[in-house]
Amino acid sequence: MNKARRPPRRQVDGVLLLDKPAGITSNTALQKARWLFNAAKAGHTGTLDPMATGLLPLCFGEATKFAGELLDADKSYRATLKLGVTTDSADADGTVLMTRPVSVTNALWRAATADFRGEIEQLPPMHSALKRGGIPLYEFARAGVVVDRQPRRVTIHRFETVSFAGDEATIDVDCSKGTYIRTLAADIGERLGCGAHLTALRRTHIGELDLSAAVTLDQLETMTLPERDLRLAPADALLGDLPRVTLEERGTARVLHGQGVRHDGEPGGRFRLYGADGAFLGVGLMSADGWLNPRRLVAADQGQIQENP
Repeated sequence: MNKARRPPRRQVDGVLLLDKPAGITSNTALQKARWLFNAAKAGHTGTLDPMATGLLPLCFGEATKFAGELLDADKSYRATLKLGVTTDSADADGTVLMTRPVSVTNALWRAATADFRGEIEQLPPMHSALKRGGIPLYEFARAGVVVDRQPRRVTIHRFETVSFAGDEATIDVDCSKGTYIRTLAADIGERLGCGAHLTALRRTHIGELDLSAAVTLDQLETMTLPERDLRLAPADALLGDLPRVTLEERGTARVLHGQGVRHDGEPGGRFRLYGADGAFLGVGLMSADGWLNPRRLVAADQGQIQENP
């Protein structure tokens, strides 16, 4: 008996808010979702570690060109720390390096964590995707090589203790781009003198995107293809931080021909552009002489993106 052939991949455009499960890489989650949508083109907006769960926006078709928009966005996490145990990766997937007794009171916990608010310095972990000479740091770590890294300034906008008891704590953190929650856990452990590592991490927000709107892979598998398509947000869902400009018909025509329109705005300012009919057109950039010029336009007929240099 011949196996049924899978239909050719289709053009799918939009953003899927996925609730990534633990135990798989972000790329594995992406490829699974792409298969479920039978999508021709897909990408993600930044990875979550295999042990981490939660919000992972996936982009299809047109939206892939806007995937980088979320790299600079603030993010929120719920993290669980195990005190008294230090691992080489600062999380539960790593090898235990040291075990120390824990004698931390609530008062000591509050005093130690008070310093981890606002702008702080972090040393990027060796088990990270940052590159040195084009090679990810985790490749050096796997080979047992430690390379020099420079501390980076990051901002903890909000740090709240959800629970603390004995040798375990759960925290909620709102932070700037580039913040490593694993490093935060390890640094808190060292401040307490007992060490610590992450045992669970769940991302709850990226910019204006919220985990409450996400869907799991298991849920997607139970849906029909049209039902899955209904879970896709438009490409401009990735651009919620940019101010909106709705153009008149003449301005719409100019932008679609790659020409700028007059607009009041700070030089270098970026805007979401919409046509006279309300359709999303793309992103524009303000020039120093008062022109709002298109920089990335949606080609609605083929679901592709046109870019001006």
